[in-house]
Amino acid sequence: MHRNVAASSSELSKALANAIRALRTTHFTSAFTKLLSRLVAFDCAVIIGYRPGKHPIYLFDSLHQQRELLFQRYLMDAYQDDPFLLLLAQQQEEGIFTSKNIRSFRDKNADYQQDFYQQTGWQDELCITLRLSEARWVVVYLGKLEDRAVPPVRFTDPERHQVTCYLSVLSALCQQHWNTPFHLASATVNSDIAATLRQSVGSFGKTLLTAREQQVAALMVQGLDSQEIAEYLAIGHGTVKNHRKRIYAQLGVASLSELFSLFLNHIVAASARPDRR
Repeated sequence: MHRNVAASSSELSKALANAIRALRTTHFTSAFTKLLSRLVAFDCAVIIGYRPGKHPIYLFDSLHQQRELLFQRYLMDAYQDDPFLLLLAQQQEEGIFTSKNIRSFRDKNADYQQDFYQQTGWQDELCITLRLSEARWVVVYLGKLEDRAVPPVRFTDPERHQVTCYLSVLSALCQQHWNTPFHLASATVNSDIAATLRQSVGSFGKTLLTAREQQVAALMVQGLDSQEIAEYLAIGHGTVKNHRKRIYAQLGVASLSELFSLFLNHIVAASARPDRR
């Protein structure tokens, strides 16, 4: 199942060129993941936008199974026990991390770790943290899936070294692509989930909110704060605050966390509709 990647310099150069050409387009995340696949062997990838103290923002995934766990559990609240994010919050460092780096956090969150590997089938995990600014990061998770036909497969030291050599390149690409606030609807070109996300962002709160309130709510669940929303919509900060109060009242939530949970449930419901299959 697991590929041994020994990409030629021409393959690597081509993948890098494709990632550069895809900057600031919806094709970037898939091109970026393709570049990573030329550096290290993995079976699946998840990319999130991380802001300290806030919900992570979904940017991309190449999951072939158990995707619902990403939306129903991890992005909802389980991310708070993610040892890689706990390490990032503590150290605020770019780098390549494995289970060895998170041993102390892993021991404190043994239930999270056990549930994660049992439910997802991941055999090993590699985490790449890339700094966009002091308050914004891109976090990439690469996984090797369990294959009972072969001995347990782990990320090797040469693979980690290969990615480390290109860390500055990966960081520069992400800084160029995500130089504005994360936008969920345009985050991914991943076939079925891309359409679902665009539909979900566009329809969230549609029956209860005015067009402007719906616009503000969509930006809120994509991670923008009040000042960013005001600048994006060219309206006053106080106006945004008033919209937020009415959005909370109309949707029956009391906090941004509850609003985000409501939106994730909205995504799950949208993806479960017969016409989305």
